[in-house]
Amino acid sequence: MITGDNPLTALHVARDVEIVDREALILDLKENAAYETGKLTLSAVSESSFLEDLEWRTVDETKIIPVDPTEPLRDEGPFGDHTGYYTLPEPYPVFHITAITHRKDAVYPATIVGIPPMEDFYIGGASVKLFLPIFKMNFPEIVDIALPAEGVFHNLVFVSIKKTYPMQAYKIMHGLWGMGQMMFTKYIIVVDAGVNVHNTSEVLFHLTANTDPQRDSIFTKGPSDVLDHATSEIAMGSKLGIDATKKIPGEGFKRAWPPLIKMDEAVKAKVEKLLVPASKTSTTD
Repeated sequence: MITGDNPLTALHVARDVEIVDREALILDLKENAAYETGKLTLSAVSESSFLEDLEWRTVDETKIIPVDPTEPLRDEGPFGDHTGYYTLPEPYPVFHITAITHRKDAVYPATIVGIPPMEDFYIGGASVKLFLPIFKMNFPEIVDIALPAEGVFHNLVFVSIKKTYPMQAYKIMHGLWGMGQMMFTKYIIVVDAGVNVHNTSEVLFHLTANTDPQRDSIFTKGPSDVLDHATSEIAMGSKLGIDATKKIPGEGFKRAWPPLIKMDEAVKAKVEKLLVPASKTSTTD
């Protein structure tokens, strides 16, 4: 049994790495079911009409089991999750298991989750590297993307761009919020190309130095992760984007922009020479 934001993808991946070698069932909407976005929440699941449009099915659809709308839902959870919190119990359809089979000396692949960083954080880092070329195909100005451990994957995103025109940072924010599960991102911080987004301290330095909070922030609304306990309504919430790039005249910025402090190359060479260990100097001589 596989459920989640994208169960079909999860199942195909599981098969490719030989985690799943038997048939698996997926909880999903029937093919012709149509719902307004606002109704696809757990509160709507309690409606019998919604339950009638849910079904368990195999990928090849050789086996389809409709969800019984007359059977009461049961609370699922709490579970310790990658958010670092125990998920809140929520009502879900009941799946009846009649038998469990396994191979001899079976190994159950799993990750240990909890307050980050845990195993899943490093898997997330690898997935960013895999998807970065795809992001760049859609947004050529993107230099790099990072998902800090503190943001548990989707809550916080740092992105650096080659800025060439006004309001470009906001274009990237809205674009990323519109790409798959990036819609769950609560905070997006956009910085200039020269900022190392994998260095959280460096990003925060540019965030606090290069922004006027009112001018450079934007609030919007959209889907939220069902595991997010902070939203007022499940699966719906707000997002905050912050433009921490250098401001240009086309954006209404009329002041000069100061350069970063940089040590003179001659001074740097003298300091490096003074710091060379005496033993290394004597060996060289």
